[in-house]
Amino acid sequence: MTYKIAVLPGDGIGPEITAQAVRVLEALRSDGLNIEFEQALIGGAAYRAHGEPLPESTLALAKASDAVLFGSVGDFSLDTLPRHLRPEQAILGIRKALNLFANFRPAVVYPELADASSMRPEVVAGMDILIVRELTGDIYFGQPRGVRECPDGPFKGQREGFDTMRYAEGEVRRIAHVAFQAAQKRGKKLCSVDKANVLETTQFWRDVVTDVAKEYPEVALSHMYVDNCAMQLLKDPKQFDVIVTGNLFGDILSDEASMLTGSIGMLPSASLNESNFGLYEPIHGSAPDIAGKDLANPMATVLSAAMMLRYTFGLEEYAARIERAVQAVLANGPRTGDIWREGKERTGTSGMGGALLKALAAQ
Repeated sequence: MTYKIAVLPGDGIGPEITAQAVRVLEALRSDGLNIEFEQALIGGAAYRAHGEPLPESTLALAKASDAVLFGSVGDFSLDTLPRHLRPEQAILGIRKALNLFANFRPAVVYPELADASSMRPEVVAGMDILIVRELTGDIYFGQPRGVRECPDGPFKGQREGFDTMRYAEGEVRRIAHVAFQAAQKRGKKLCSVDKANVLETTQFWRDVVTDVAKEYPEVALSHMYVDNCAMQLLKDPKQFDVIVTGNLFGDILSDEASMLTGSIGMLPSASLNESNFGLYEPIHGSAPDIAGKDLANPMATVLSAAMMLRYTFGLEEYAARIERAVQAVLANGPRTGDIWREGKERTGTSGMGGALLKALAAQ
């Protein structure tokens, strides 16, 4: 079987990091991995070429492919555009169009990087957390939203901005099932994060997750307010196994967890629909300040490619090979600046890709 991968490099460092992931995947062809790639523009690059951040041709390619390998979007020079034309709307749009409601964000501290974290090594060493983030609902997509004249209160007549946090029961149930099933395959612990003491939407979230838990008696369910969870991630991150939460809280908590690992450049993600079709991307942004300078760490994108092989294609052996190559390079190879330490060779984006190819060949 030949797997078709839509490669959407995007903006900033996106083209550089996706190029290294493609190099790694292509290296597996000699071992029987049948893949083909087709690229398309998205984000700021698409706006400059086509006048919109998510052209119909790009979305059509994604729908016609077996999976999507995504770089990053974001271009500060386009921030003055109307919101619907800004590069970031492309990733929100493609998630919604492909119904990619389940976002897996693993935060793993590799033994070789325990000293790279801003936390004490003994606090983070051995940390292995999976954050399951609901991705197509919540305040990011809720209606109504906008800017209007304040209708009442002490600021009546002034402009006010407003967004709507909302979740349908079916949205909460399906992400809860995904999270419980993930916990079944790991440590059988699931922490649901909300703000039920303040927000009606998240009290509803807690009630639905508690109901779904009845179907998974072997998984220990706990609940935690998001502010406490943010604190506990810094205090004792190894208490967590799987965390499930809504779109807004998941966005923030996963970025916090990324810094426990030593660098946001190490964290991959998978966004899946009900058929396990997935979009795979690093969780970091487009980093325009280092774009084109061969400085970006491609590891998160390469690890995202490994997740693609595992979750969408079911090719565990190939996924594990990539992950072993990553660990080998972290142990004995060069490093990009974000994870570099004294005594290690320093390299750039393409150099890290080359080191990964050598590690694969040595297996």
